Amino acid sequence: MDTPQVQVSGTEDAPGTQTPVDTEMTPVPSAGNEGQAEQTQDVTLPDTQPAEAESQPVVIHFLDFLTSPIVELIIGTSNKKTMTAHQSLLVQSPVLAEKVNAFGGGPRRIELPDEDVEAFGYFLQYQYTRDYSPSQPAAAGGADDSGEQLLKHARVYTLAGKLGIPALKSLAHSKIHRINSTPRGELAYARYVYANTADDDDTIRKPVSSFWGSRSHVLRHEAEDDFKKLCLDVPQFCFDVLNVVLDQREKRAHDRAEAESGVKGSGRKRLRSGV
Repeated sequence: MDTPQVQVSGTEDAPGTQTPVDTEMTPVPSAGNEGQAEQTQDVTLPDTQPAEAESQPVVIHFLDFLTSPIVELIIGTSNKKTMTAHQSLLVQSPVLAEKVNAFGGGPRRIELPDEDVEAFGYFLQYQYTRDYSPSQPAAAGGADDSGEQLLKHARVYTLAGKLGIPALKSLAHSKIHRINSTPRGELAYARYVYANTADDDDTIRKPVSSFWGSRSHVLRHEAEDDFKKLCLDVPQFCFDVLNVVLDQREKRAHDRAEAESGVKGSGRKRLRSGV
């Protein structure tokens, strides 16, 4: 697994603000049948000329994090990596802010042995740029058979939840739905979701169960062994999928009954009107 390269790139400006940027288009992974491109922006610091009034809030904010102290971050255990970041960006997370406040006169160091190195790198990339992108995107038009591309974003989603960054959580969730994956990849993703999210997290769990409930009669033949193993290993996944299947069956039965009732009713009406 490659460690993401964190660079200071363009930030999303507040409405009504302007920041000088040099923009370069960079290709991103294929999203189903829709090719997409994301922009990476290299920020050019304003010169010494007076800035326009409307752009001053952005300049002040930008300089604020550039002049804040540097914090050392030790991430992971077996694949331990050392990263650094400006403190003012880290304290936007309530969890990291609490750790920063506990520094006192000791070293400015935070250790997070339980966090995924790659996902944390994407978190830092997002804090600087308000976006992130996989270091090794899937080949254009290629399907994610291992589920690894889905898992990259799923890990960011769960990390954002832990750190209390809802905007990053929403962004990661939106990127998940741009990945073109195979049944095998979807099952690997489903296993991670059910192992690492809360039972009441319908935002990410419900689409998983709906996906398999709607397509399991077809997709299970393409990855039957993996599908069976996941159902046995994670009963909640099996139950959620079964609920979707039964709900769809009940809806079809209800719609059919209404349709038949409507035909009979209209027939009786025509009979009475003809008398």
